Amino acid sequence: MIQTTNPYTNKVVKTFDELSDVQLEKKLAKAHKAFQSWRNTTIAERSALLLEVASLMRKRKAELAALITLEMGKLIAQSEAEVEMCASVYEYYAKNSSAFLKDRPIEIPDGKAFVRLSPIGIILAVEPWNYPYNQVARLAAPNVMAGNVVCLKHASNVPQCAAMIEKLFKDAGAPEGVFTNLYLSGKRIAKLAADPRIAGLSLTGSEAAGSSLAEAAGKNLKKSVLELGGSDAFIVLDDADVDLAVEKAFLGRFSNTGQACTSAKRIIVLQKVADEFLEKFRQKLIGLKVGDPMDKTTQIGPMVSEEALKNLDKQVKATVKAGARILVGGKRIKREGAFYEFTIITGITKEMPAYHEELFGPVASFYSVKDEAAAIALANDTGFGLGGAVFSKNKERAINVANQMDTGMIFINENLASRPDLPFGGTKRSGYGRELSALGIEEFVNKKLIRVAK
Repeated sequence: MIQTTNPYTNKVVKTFDELSDVQLEKKLAKAHKAFQSWRNTTIAERSALLLEVASLMRKRKAELAALITLEMGKLIAQSEAEVEMCASVYEYYAKNSSAFLKDRPIEIPDGKAFVRLSPIGIILAVEPWNYPYNQVARLAAPNVMAGNVVCLKHASNVPQCAAMIEKLFKDAGAPEGVFTNLYLSGKRIAKLAADPRIAGLSLTGSEAAGSSLAEAAGKNLKKSVLELGGSDAFIVLDDADVDLAVEKAFLGRFSNTGQACTSAKRIIVLQKVADEFLEKFRQKLIGLKVGDPMDKTTQIGPMVSEEALKNLDKQVKATVKAGARILVGGKRIKREGAFYEFTIITGITKEMPAYHEELFGPVASFYSVKDEAAAIALANDTGFGLGGAVFSKNKERAINVANQMDTGMIFINENLASRPDLPFGGTKRSGYGRELSALGIEEFVNKKLIRVAK
């Protein structure tokens, strides 16, 4: 079902029809036609479009943020912050892509040679609900600047956010087909990947969805970028500023109600400071205000859906049944809507679901370890490899620990956070390829060699 269901009330607000094959063909034809002209526009023209998109987002921030909160339950202040982040992404690429797309000379003894980054066509973006504007901006901004066009298949539970992004591009003056919203079910992606007009595919989502998309892309010899799940380690060394680490752990784990790939899911603390950290961390979770995510005083809002809540609760119960201990929380909140208590689990061992599985919700897994080597070993004992954090007053020590962690991103003495100027992506089962920074604009371009004889 493509529909808006308010997780605060669990009531369906609005439904949308999926595109028919005929309607889809018309949209693909328009996108393909748009590419033929958009690829020949100047960097200045593309930049002007993205700057106007960013400006409109800021002007309409209240409306845009309210849609996020309505459709997936994010606290309204965090929704407003997401809108601001998106605007900064569009501005970043508008201002920096001229440098990113410059010809790259190659020194040769006999003549001239250079690499030119050229657009390749329609990029299909398959995006998730947890950051419904930001995830799209990270794909759309660099590709529109590169001269590609974008077709969006958004998560089925944020259809109004998806339509709003298309409207922003239209209102900013984008030619029809430069950005196209497609109301489609996931099962139609494989067939769409086979369409010769689709030049590349990018997905942020689950391992299962990523595997399916990668199979379809590979079968059709098309480039893909995947940003999948994560079980990020948050390591606190014995010389860390514990108060800082506690504050950052709380924000890193429970922001967006814990529904983030790069959330601090596994908190690993050296024994010397483990008790102090755990007690202070526990205190942070007590007495928080539960309520309407549209109310700026609310501290605990709903999860995205009943289905997501039930899946998380099942993982927690199975982990506790296997011998783990709930320190705080551990159950749904008895009220209307998809509300779950902010939770800390301790005593987790390898046999338990919480050890190996991603907990996509407001549940922190806490581990006390004897030394630095044990922290690194535990951090790496996962199939995921998205992000991580290390806390220590000795920055060189922290960098050494970071160097031994098998992830795509490590932040020291701060939470892992998405920034336009920093590359974003993972390794192992967390996917491949990079978004944001100069690297993000290089994923879906033809790195064309041009050689001129002497």
